[in-house]
Amino acid sequence: MPIKEINGVRLHFHTNGKGTPLVFIHPPLLTSANFQYQLAQLSDEYQIITFDIRGHGRSEESRTPITYKLIAEDIIQLLDHLNIKQAIVCGYSTGGTVALEAMLNYPDRFLGGVLISAMSEASDVLLRNRIRIAIGLSRWKSAIRILMLGITWGNADSVQTFRNLLNDTKNGNTRNIHQYYRYSLNYNCTKQLSKIKAPILLLYGGKDSGFKRYSKKLLQGLPHATLVTFSKEKHQLPTKAANEMSEAIRQWVHLLIREDLENTEEDNLAPEAYKIDPEMAESHQLRQLE
Repeated sequence: MPIKEINGVRLHFHTNGKGTPLVFIHPPLLTSANFQYQLAQLSDEYQIITFDIRGHGRSEESRTPITYKLIAEDIIQLLDHLNIKQAIVCGYSTGGTVALEAMLNYPDRFLGGVLISAMSEASDVLLRNRIRIAIGLSRWKSAIRILMLGITWGNADSVQTFRNLLNDTKNGNTRNIHQYYRYSLNYNCTKQLSKIKAPILLLYGGKDSGFKRYSKKLLQGLPHATLVTFSKEKHQLPTKAANEMSEAIRQWVHLLIREDLENTEEDNLAPEAYKIDPEMAESHQLRQLE
């Protein structure tokens, strides 16, 4: 993976494949290693871009406090560096909230978004308490080790994946990880969702019960959203439901590109809204319903 100075900091990133660009955003503490399966599975058809957020993994620590706006700026400058005018932004968990911020601030740079186990706010008691615990543990190098073990083990589908994730997280800057967690506690863009006109794919685990409320908020607020729920899965879709998730993304991008081509011929670049059937919450299939 190359390391280049992007937006005043040396970012560690990787690109693989050709075609429509998909850029993936990881949550606090984790790194681009969390998308190892997507990098391999989707690069046969698309240009897959993964990167370590500043202060995480092998990217340089940030003297500027971590905010979603700053991460979004880094993404835009990374796309500029790669000579990419438009991409599909894909965010996992808190990384999905960053994706929303990026689409709100730079609507012309994104063809669409894929939000994986994501939220537009952290408003329930359980999630807020989990974030508070992470904020507390990430204050100190002696305590963040416990957090690293818990998060990487929770996202691992095998011992090897656990080792890969853990080894990368060890390189992160404690202060920057702490800042990322702190910012996520009170960020809220729910009331701004209607401003996002790009088509959105929502991916959730059927057993991720705490996040059902957030999938509903996004469906209600986003004008052009499609929901796919994997009934047997929990929160950690990129690693624990990698095949199903990659296939859902592939099918949705096919639909998106087809709609874009049809609408371009009609001088209308905005794809029509997808109508959501509640039964999709139990389906693994992408459907555009009449």
